[in-house]
Amino acid sequence: MEKVKVGIIGSGFAAGLHAKAYQRCISAEITAAAAIDNLENFCKQYEIPKAYNNYREMLKKEDIQMVSICVPNYLHKEVVFAAANAGKHVVCEKPFATTLEDADKMIEVCRDNKVKLMYAEDWVFAPALIRAKNIYKEGAIGDIVYIKAKESHGGSHSLYAQKLKYCGGGAMIHLGIHPAGFVYWLKEKKVVEVIGKTSKGLNNNLIHSEFEGEDWAAGILTFEDNTFALVEGNYITFGGMDDRIEIYGTKGNIKINLTHGSPISVYSSDGYEYAIEKAETTRGWTFPAVDEESSLGYQNEISYFVDCVKSDRKVMKGVRGEDGRIALQIVMAIYESMNKGKTIKLEHK
Repeated sequence: MEKVKVGIIGSGFAAGLHAKAYQRCISAEITAAAAIDNLENFCKQYEIPKAYNNYREMLKKEDIQMVSICVPNYLHKEVVFAAANAGKHVVCEKPFATTLEDADKMIEVCRDNKVKLMYAEDWVFAPALIRAKNIYKEGAIGDIVYIKAKESHGGSHSLYAQKLKYCGGGAMIHLGIHPAGFVYWLKEKKVVEVIGKTSKGLNNNLIHSEFEGEDWAAGILTFEDNTFALVEGNYITFGGMDDRIEIYGTKGNIKINLTHGSPISVYSSDGYEYAIEKAETTRGWTFPAVDEESSLGYQNEISYFVDCVKSDRKVMKGVRGEDGRIALQIVMAIYESMNKGKTIKLEHK
């Protein structure tokens, strides 16, 4: 069976998630990677045969069909342009871009070059969330009237997540982008109004005075059918990644603990190597993840994207470039609402 040849651009945390998922995908082969640091270690760890310090050189020389873009947010547009113009299908990490203008140009250049633009929203592929949507679609909880969704942890160690010029925001654009994209995918209705509240960065943050962006943010979303969602992203949660979703319907509700739902419980006075992402300690009682990449959707996500390229399938709603733009639009409206102190009405193309 001929495999889809893949290149990875970036060598940080997200690049590692993509690399592990590609390794477990029988239809994919990582043939090259490009990055400006940690490149040798990255390629050795994931057995990637070719390494490039310049991603443009990789795009020019390597016979690859698709690339995963896992670079800091502010570079997404530049790399998407280069990949699309080289005729490569694109998987772009979240957040899709740092401005809506960049997002529009990224969608346009991929459309013009007739390459697929796939937005890496892993929540759409998380088994628990897929199951929850299927239960809702069966009619088990009636019509959805309210959704509450959050992603949170104790804060990123990356400089690129702490400086506005690199990331375009704080906890909302980095973490809240997942709930923003998820509620739109689940509800399948347009968001028409947004009210936002955030901490204000630096000394006006709740905990992280070194972060230029906010360390806490929430948005109240109104859908076109006059139902609601509350989305939150924060860096003030200790104890590891904490992703929770509550879905309220006219006939019932669904509650999902996406990251702290392990069937394993461990008590250790000395601690051990790893429990869950961003956990500060493994001492005391912990609930270690069993297969974190799969439960959070990364494995299903990458396998689906590879199949889209291999079978020339149309990318489904929820993970197209256009869907990445919608999630970004919601986040930007939360920021605008906070800055202007008013409800923001969303315009849709």
